[in-house]
Amino acid sequence: MKALVVGGGVAGPATALALHQVGIEATVLEAWPRSDGEAGSWFTLAPNGLHALDLLGARHLATGIGFPSERNVMAGATGRVLGSMSLGVPLEDGTVAVTMKRSRLAAALLGEAERRGIEVCHASRVTEVASSSDGVTVTLADGSTVRGDLLVGADGVRSMVRQAIDPHAAPARYVGLTNFGGITERTPLAATLPARQWHFVFGSRAFFGAHPTPDGDVVWFVNVPGPAITRAERAARTPEQWQDRLVELLADDAGPAADLVRTGRLELWADNTHDLPRVARWHRDRMVIVGDAAHAPSPSSGQGASLALEDAVVLATCLRDAGTVEEALTAYDTARRDRVERIVAAGARSSSSKIPGRTGRAVRDAMMRLVFRFVVTERSSAWITGHRLRWDPEAAPALPSGS
Repeated sequence: MKALVVGGGVAGPATALALHQVGIEATVLEAWPRSDGEAGSWFTLAPNGLHALDLLGARHLATGIGFPSERNVMAGATGRVLGSMSLGVPLEDGTVAVTMKRSRLAAALLGEAERRGIEVCHASRVTEVASSSDGVTVTLADGSTVRGDLLVGADGVRSMVRQAIDPHAAPARYVGLTNFGGITERTPLAATLPARQWHFVFGSRAFFGAHPTPDGDVVWFVNVPGPAITRAERAARTPEQWQDRLVELLADDAGPAADLVRTGRLELWADNTHDLPRVARWHRDRMVIVGDAAHAPSPSSGQGASLALEDAVVLATCLRDAGTVEEALTAYDTARRDRVERIVAAGARSSSSKIPGRTGRAVRDAMMRLVFRFVVTERSSAWITGHRLRWDPEAAPALPSGS
């Protein structure tokens, strides 16, 4: 079997690695030229995602480019701590979540795929796909075509493969937040933040997050509530002007947020945040979607990349164990849908808490203290980060004597 994997982010090369591991030839088709892995902002890969990488023999890629993150500490605009919780159930060897630049992980996974003999085609933008009962054909922007036995859409929240599977599929939903991200290098402010922790602030006009690095830098992001930013609005301001706007939004909040943004470097700006509440169809004929193409949770969930890595493992094992491709894709859908839709819903609730409501800041902070004490706790979240996949099929139970 030959699989064509559309997308070279995290989901695409991870799926190619998983398919290769079960003996399926895979080719990754990435729309953009080869990247140096430095674009974009930072994120944290939870322990369940690290475990999925472990099953692919690739956990070292994440731990080698990132640094450990153990806790989230949430504060209000006045600086008062609202709650604190761990970043997930550690792996059996004690490994905790890892923070890194997303683009670096994607580049590392693509490099590992090539090292294992998987074909990776950069600057190969897919413009059209066709599927039948016995194979798939994709057309590239240069007019050439590629044939395979299976098409995997790992092409993100605006997936073209999702639309090919179901032309009536619901589009991504804007969650009311625009994302900005950056880094402040070699700053004395790093010493004011506890090591191995994200410091979150439910600010008066924006949500802020910062994490010190082992090298004395601070990586940070800002979620700004409001209408989606248009392309024209994005282009009308320089990165420096966007940065000045962020400083203005954070100026009234306690803590180092405004100073970190003022003295830092913007790496991501005016990025509208979307999720996919529910995608009715994940597969048709010999086409299937994984990762954000199938279920994009809000970044507030902290699970986007981890769920994509889980998808890669589950899809590969279903294709290995099922009798037909159709049976495998149905099994994959059944195994994944309930879990990911619950996490998407949880992420949407988390995003809404970042948007100040009419009740005012003081009321919101009081409510958030109760939420972090009684609702969103380490115990209540363990089902998300403590999830562990199996690579080998579970052994069948022994038959009763005499059967």
